[in-house]
Amino acid sequence: MWLVGPRRGSLGTGTSGPDLEASHVRTDASQNRARILDAARELYAAKGLDVTMRAVARRAGLGVATLYRHFPDREALVVAAFEHELADCDRLSEEALADPDPWRALRGVVDHVVRAPTGNWAFRAESLDEVKTGEARARAMTNITELVRRAQESGDLRADFSPSDLALLVQASDSLSATSPAAARRLVAYLLQSFSARAAPLPAPGPVSVLGADFG
Repeated sequence: MWLVGPRRGSLGTGTSGPDLEASHVRTDASQNRARILDAARELYAAKGLDVTMRAVARRAGLGVATLYRHFPDREALVVAAFEHELADCDRLSEEALADPDPWRALRGVVDHVVRAPTGNWAFRAESLDEVKTGEARARAMTNITELVRRAQESGDLRADFSPSDLALLVQASDSLSATSPAAARRLVAYLLQSFSARAAPLPAPGPVSVLGADFG
């Protein structure tokens, strides 16, 4: 005798009918949102924040109408992409803070940011709405400051190093990253050596904005 499973709409343990269709819709929407954010981050890193919504939709392989269903305007997309970028930074910095070697942890974060294809545009995103991105900025800066403090307390990082110097490092390598990633990594390696506690004293830091917060 053939065993026949529950028919569509009948009682059974599987998901069927409207519930299954709704699940597919939610999955598609989630995947589309992720594609949009990935495309936006790539374009912001390569071309800055003036990229059009149409360009983002084209990079994501989606229609403009689909993009607007997720993000009603350009500002909403930029803020969401910024927060997504900082969420990645949060995960990276939390892993680094768990590393028992503070100097290795700090160098690892810097190396990752320089190597990542979308890893540095957030450091240039100074025009974002402070109210909408303030929490993400504060969380990122807390982790960065703690990484710096640990490396200084271990005696590996020079005492006159400022968290704003990380932004200077990223900005210095930024122009090279698009054309020669290898050259950018080499420049960063040179700069990291100068951050060692055994290097010569530095001049006082000048004013610079890191994730929208002013240091100097």
